[in-house]
Amino acid sequence: MYYRILNSLLIIGLFISCTTQNQKSDEEVVINNPTNKVKLSSEIVWEKLNPARGDKSPQAGTIFGDRKGEVPTGFLAKFVDGFSSPPHIHNVTYRAVVIKGTIHNDDPKAENMWMKPGSFWTQPQGEAHITSAKGKENIAYVEIDKGPYLVRPTDQAIDNGERPINIDVSNIVWLGSDRSNWVSQLTKINFLWEKDGLQGLFIKLPKNFKGELLSEGSIFHAVVISEGVDYTLPQNKELKHLDAGSYFTSTDSAKHTLSTKNETVIYIRTNGSLKVK
Repeated sequence: MYYRILNSLLIIGLFISCTTQNQKSDEEVVINNPTNKVKLSSEIVWEKLNPARGDKSPQAGTIFGDRKGEVPTGFLAKFVDGFSSPPHIHNVTYRAVVIKGTIHNDDPKAENMWMKPGSFWTQPQGEAHITSAKGKENIAYVEIDKGPYLVRPTDQAIDNGERPINIDVSNIVWLGSDRSNWVSQLTKINFLWEKDGLQGLFIKLPKNFKGELLSEGSIFHAVVISEGVDYTLPQNKELKHLDAGSYFTSTDSAKHTLSTKNETVIYIRTNGSLKVK
């Protein structure tokens, strides 16, 4: 009986010790050499996405990487009201999220399906499609895993085995803290894709959120999709307001201090886990 009681006490002691250590480590996250950076939407430099189309070309603004190089890249694409491309293909697969306006992207013969802000789609390499836009301001975030990002005629179309995905914002399935331990404080998460150790996801921060996003990845790119977030840079405590189309990043374990006035959606591309608290 003595040994059973002693064993139970040891187990309870270990449990309390581990719990206390976990609470401490959760509370005392210290980053000695922060790598945090931000880019405001107002700092985006715009150029023609398809120079061959002249003034009819959409505009493109690089967020990270280089769409003309052979590196992972994220950029904003801007379309005028009423824009509609001719049927074409791309030499690489891309993913995209609607930020402003409404955008249609599908087979050339498909009926228009206008995607609102917060919608997500993918366009497989080599598949013929058109892209259209309507609205006073139409902007999408586009990312590729490897460049360059090129436009090609449909006579070069191929089937690489991938299939396109179009997810309207109304069909996004949000998970709360009861379904994922990556979020808390009424924050919600949606896992969009996973490939080669990378993943893409949405984080939805509630109105009047004040907290931290802890990221572990050596790759971490976050783009504000809707509304906006106030971001405190850890290096100098400078407060930056990141509206839709703005961006924050880090290249090591990082603490991102965030606050909102309205419900805000952020798209994240990373190779590590994260925690919103």
